[in-house]
Amino acid sequence: MNGAVLVSTFFAAAIEVIEMVAIVVSVGVARSWRASLVGAAGGLLVLTVLVAVLGTALRDVPLRPVRLVVGALLLVFGLQWFRKGVFRVARDGWSVGQGDEDVDPADVGPDRFDWTGFVLSFKGVSLEGLEVAVIVVAFGTAAHAVGSAVIGAAGAVLVLGLVGATTYRLVARIPRRALQLFVGAMLTTFGTFWSGQGLSVRWPGDELSLAWLAAGYVAVGLLLIPQARRWRDQAGARLGGEHLAGGAVR
Repeated sequence: MNGAVLVSTFFAAAIEVIEMVAIVVSVGVARSWRASLVGAAGGLLVLTVLVAVLGTALRDVPLRPVRLVVGALLLVFGLQWFRKGVFRVARDGWSVGQGDEDVDPADVGPDRFDWTGFVLSFKGVSLEGLEVAVIVVAFGTAAHAVGSAVIGAAGAVLVLGLVGATTYRLVARIPRRALQLFVGAMLTTFGTFWSGQGLSVRWPGDELSLAWLAAGYVAVGLLLIPQARRWRDQAGARLGGEHLAGGAVR
C-alpha cells in the first residue's frame, strides 16, 4: 500500500467526481431519478469495459474530442432549461403552492422513460469517469502502485456519492421553476467548460473557473427575469389593445 499515491489519487479524482455527482443529482431532481441513475450505471458499465479492455492504454485516449461532444450536448439542453426557468420565474415568481408546479411533457411519469435525462447522466458520468480512470492509470503506473490508486479513486467516488445521496432532498425542496433555472445554469456551465477544453481553451484556474462561470450564468438569469416580465407585460398589453380594437370594429 502506497499512502502517498492513495491520498493523491483521492483528491485528484475527487475534483472529477464532484462534477459527476452534481450532474447525476441535478438531472435526477429536475427530471427523472430513474433515468438519471440508469444513465449513471450505464456510464460506469461502459467505463468498466473500457478499463478492462484498454488498461494502461487509457493514457493515450484523446479526451479533447470527447469533451467537445459532451460539452456541446450539455450546452444544448442546459440553455433550454435555463431559458424555460427564466420565463417561468418571470411569469409565476420564485415560490409556488405545492400543487401549482408546472410539469413539462418531458417530465415523465412512472410509465415513460426520460431518455434525455438518461443521456445527460450517461454522458456526464462517462466523461468524468474516463478522466478518473486516466488519473488512476497515470498515478498508479508512475509509482508502481495501481492498487493504491484504485482504492483512492474508489474512496472519492464512495465518499462524494454518499454526500450526494444525503443532500439531494435539500435540492428537491427548491420549486421546480427555480430549480430549472439553476440546473440549466449549471449544465450550461459544464457545457461551456468542457467545450472550451475540447477547443483547447485554457481556463484560468482550470476547474476553479467553473465557480465564476456558474456565478456569471446565474447572474445573467437573475438580470433577465425582470426583462422577461416586461416582455410579457408588453405582449399582454398589445393583445389586449388588439382585442379592444376588434370589438370596436364589430
